[in-house]
Parts: sequence; C-alpha cells; structure tokens
Amino acid sequence: MAVVLTKVDQVTDGLFRALRVAPTAVPRGRPMYRGIVQLIDDGIASGALAPGHRLPAERELARALKVARATVVSAYRELESRGLVRGYVGRGTFVAAQPDSGTPFAWRGKISTAAIESTDGTLREIMRHAADAAVVSLAAGTPALDLFPVDSFQAATDYVLGRHSAVTWGHAPTEGLLSVRETFAARFGGDPDEVLVIAGAQQGLELLTRCLIDRGDAVIVDRPGYLGALQSFRTAGARVIGWDFLRASIDELEDLILRYRPKLLYTNPTFQNPTGVTLPIRTRRELIELARRYRLPIVEDETYRELSFGAAVPPSLYDLDEDGTVVIRVNSFSKVLAPGLRLGWITAPRTIVDQLATMKQQSDPHTQNLVQLVIARLIDVGVFDRHLAVLRTEHKRRRDHMVTQLARSTAPGALRFTVPDGGLFLWCRLRQTTAASAVQSYALSRGVFLITGEPFYRDGGGAHEIRLCFTNVLPAVATKACSVIGEALRRCGETSDEAGLQRIV
Repeated sequence: MAVVLTKVDQVTDGLFRALRVAPTAVPRGRPMYRGIVQLIDDGIASGALAPGHRLPAERELARALKVARATVVSAYRELESRGLVRGYVGRGTFVAAQPDSGTPFAWRGKISTAAIESTDGTLREIMRHAADAAVVSLAAGTPALDLFPVDSFQAATDYVLGRHSAVTWGHAPTEGLLSVRETFAARFGGDPDEVLVIAGAQQGLELLTRCLIDRGDAVIVDRPGYLGALQSFRTAGARVIGWDFLRASIDELEDLILRYRPKLLYTNPTFQNPTGVTLPIRTRRELIELARRYRLPIVEDETYRELSFGAAVPPSLYDLDEDGTVVIRVNSFSKVLAPGLRLGWITAPRTIVDQLATMKQQSDPHTQNLVQLVIARLIDVGVFDRHLAVLRTEHKRRRDHMVTQLARSTAPGALRFTVPDGGLFLWCRLRQTTAASAVQSYALSRGVFLITGEPFYRDGGGAHEIRLCFTNVLPAVATKACSVIGEALRRCGETSDEAGLQRIV
C-alpha cells in the first residue's frame, strides 16, 4: 500500500512509495541490515526500483528506519557487492542492475564506471550491419572490396612464408618490424625510428588519447568529425570542443585556443570524414603557424589521403611541419586495401613513439607479423600503388553513379551535398522538416542502412544530415539503395523528428 510519510527526505519518501511499503514494513531480522538488503533486493528484482533509481542517502534512510547509519552502510555495501547498486562519491547510490538468475551477483553491476560512460554503440552498430549479408550498408567507410588484389596478396603471403617464416611466427618489436617501418617511411614519408605500426587507426587514436589526454583536458576537434575520435576523447574524460570544419576559420580556431587552452587539436584535413572536404594549402599553413605559436600538438588523421580522384592533394600537415615539432600523423590501410587487415601506423617524434610503444605492449605486444610483412611486400613490388590507381578510377565511377541515382530518386532540394574530389563519403543535408533518424529507420526497414549526422557532433547537430559511403556497393545495388533513400525522404519529409519516427512504425 502507498503510505504518506512525514519528516523524511524526498528521495527516501520516493523509495518507500516505489516499494509501496512503510518504513515499519522493513523486515526486522538479525542482523537488521539484512532486512534492508532483502527489501531493496526484492524491489530491484520486481522492477519497482529500475536501474538508475537513486537510493536515499545513508543518513536519511537510517533516520527513516530509526536505525544506526552503520546499519544502512552495511546494507548498501552488501547490495554493491551483489552488483545491484553502485555508489558514487558526491552523487549518491543508484540501482545498477537487476539480479542475474543463478549467479551470485549481477555482472552488469560489476562493470567499471569508465566502461559505463562508454555508452555510444554507433561504431558497433555500423560494423554489425556491414557484416550482415541481408543489409545493404552505406554506413561503413569501406573501399571497393571486390577489387582487392587477392592473387597478389596470396603471392605475397606465399613469398613471406617461404622466405621469412621464422620472423612471421616469432615475437617482434612492439613498434613494428624494422623492415616494415623502413618500407612505410620510404613510401609515406618520415623516419623509420619515428614510425609505430598499429592494428588500425582506431587503436592509434586510443593510444594517443591515453598518452596525451588527462581527464578534464580540452581537445579541439573537427565539427562534424570522425566519431571514433570523439568517442575516444569522451571516454578519456576530455572536454571536446568543436571547430567548424566546413568554415575552417583560423580566427575562430584561435579564439577557441585562447578560450579553452586545449591539450591538442585533432583534424582529418584530407577528404574528411564525414564531409569529404579537403582543407586548402593556405589554411594548412596557417594551422601549422597557429600550432607553433600556441605550442599546440596536432593529431592529423590522413586515412583518406591516397583516395584522390585526380585533383592534386595539398601537402599534409605533417609535411608542412618541416622541423617535425607539432604534428603527429595517423594512417591506416583499412580505406585503401581492406578493413579486415587491421593495419595502420603512426608517425611521430621519437619520444612519443617510445611512449606509445610502452603503452601498446601492455595490451598488444606487437601487431601480427604476417600482415605487416605481406603489406610491406605489396608496397615494395608496386602492387599497392597499382591497386590504388584501379581503386581511384572505380571509386570515381561509383561516386558519379550514386550522385546520378540520388538525383533521379529524390525531389529537388530534398537532399543537398557537395560532390567530393576523393575519399569515400557523400555528406548530405536534408530539409529542416526531415528527421535523419526517421529516414534511417525507414531505410533500414527496407534493408538499407545509413548513418545519421548526430554521432559526428559532440555538442549537438546532425539531426538533418546523413552520411553515405558510395564505394562499397556495386552500381546495381547502389541504384536500389538510392531508390529506397528517395522513398524514405518522401515518406518522412514533412515530419518532425518525433512524428517521423511514429509514421514509419
């Protein structure tokens, strides 16, 4: 029964109202704290106390029950040991999870606070749909895998296993095999001693975040920007500050630097993810000058640099930083060969490479030798550059095809974008009356998955934007996908966010 309580803290009152009992109904066994545990445990199991429900402060609950505070402390500790509640200094105690049947404690309630704060599952969702053969995914940034040089890769694998089997199956330096670092430095620039081989660019960003960012540090990022970087910085407890990448105003950037005194700047200046825009040479030079003036490290993500469709690409920030004092470069083979290879590299001052290698070995003693040696072989014999030439031609053809099909499938003004000169993506703006989330849901119900703009913003935005990867599906499939997008835009075009979601159910 519901009971009206007096002289009890509001949160305490809420507990007993949720449990539909009075304080006097708490079982009074010996020891008393077990009665409190039983009452709250039963409430969590029944759903009366849902995860996130705030429990009363120890002192307030003790006063309501007319017991010593130590009794409530013991009860809360017992509940926490069972994984049912979690206490936060300065915030209080909250229900963490419902009990797991047949286990001595709730595993979900044992998850660390840092892990709980890593709640954005967008990347995981993208990977899940990309691996689903029943779904046409335009969300994952994937090159034309049907063009992957399978025979050359097999030949390179056979060569490596025949000539370097002992190296392939043995241990290796955490920073990468020296011969591989020499090949990467010769092809992409830098000194071999300043190269760290990594298992993809995302691992590199995680390492750099752990190496350079303390909780509470400010970090300036592209706005919109790569969602994997945003997640890494947020998980580290950084204050993420957006710099309008499309405007790319150096004056705005300087104002942000003066206001927030950031620890570093992260940018993806060439065929940027998600917009496909490339910063001009003048902006790049001004960026380097600004970084030197304010002693601001730059992390340059050059994942898409090799994917130009013909236009000359400006020098990288790393190359413009002639004395190598401010820029760290991150790169990957995921967008130019295949994401399944999980191979990339960082180019940075030797001090940083040494520190990153020390941190990397804690969870990844060294990147797998076979893939290092095979990719280096593909570069050394010219296969990599020949593949790039083929890839660029086909990617341009697929870009043009998708642009044409979107124009045919959508009403004028329903989908606006700038055609990029390289990279993998079309960054599309919808009408303000069209919710991107509604379009996404409708398209997925028709077997097409696309990603909305929200995950690319840390401070709001993206509700009327979507990103489409034009390289990872054959033209015939792209035609059908564009038809679905056009249908979704027509279906959801005159709705608000909430109404749009309701209409497609």
